[in-house]
Amino acid sequence: MKKILMITASVLLLITFIPNVNAQEEEASKWNAGLDIYSSYIWRGLKFGTGAAFQPSVDFTAGGFTIGAWGSFSTGGTEAAEADLYASYALGLGEKGALSLTVTDYYFPGSEYFNGDSHFIEPMVNLGLGNLSLTAAYMIYNAAPNGSGDLYFQAGYAAGPVSLTVGGGNGQYSLEGENEDDKFAISNIGIGTSKEIKITDSFSLPISGSIILNPSTEQLFVVVGISL
Repeated sequence: MKKILMITASVLLLITFIPNVNAQEEEASKWNAGLDIYSSYIWRGLKFGTGAAFQPSVDFTAGGFTIGAWGSFSTGGTEAAEADLYASYALGLGEKGALSLTVTDYYFPGSEYFNGDSHFIEPMVNLGLGNLSLTAAYMIYNAAPNGSGDLYFQAGYAAGPVSLTVGGGNGQYSLEGENEDDKFAISNIGIGTSKEIKITDSFSLPISGSIILNPSTEQLFVVVGISL
């Protein structure tokens, strides 16, 4: 537990004290709250719980720095409750580029919060270059094989209203349940799109949909969600 807390604190401090080279372009600090409702909860090609999933979020943004909380709660008979805390810092790289660093503390209600085995800490780096995005993540947890963590890599491309994603990793990122092991595997091949449904002259409802294939578990998912 001490190891996880020390790593998390160090990365959070690093994010907090990164200088903002675009300080003159910073937006005012603000709070946000939202709710997404999805037909299923699919995370990087892995399905959690049954039934629809309600996913609330609260965050605070100041310039390029964001700190927030995100959760997911299933409506089916098999619950997959999740309550995560995260911090991120985004840095602009010209007109078409951006670099962000995010640290997420994954926690699943039902287990003791102050037990180190209940937390999964993930530092993640995302590089956006025009329509292309590259992501690398590292999962740290007490039960990691050989005392190490798991790696995940993902590439995405946006072509108009359609986005394409290919990602994979080992351990927690690849195989689920009793099949989980430490081998690298492609676990997330997806195609998605989104649009807004006009409700009134001043309100539109964002809706998104994805088709996701997980070759490592040989599962195909079709997911639709709305954002409030």
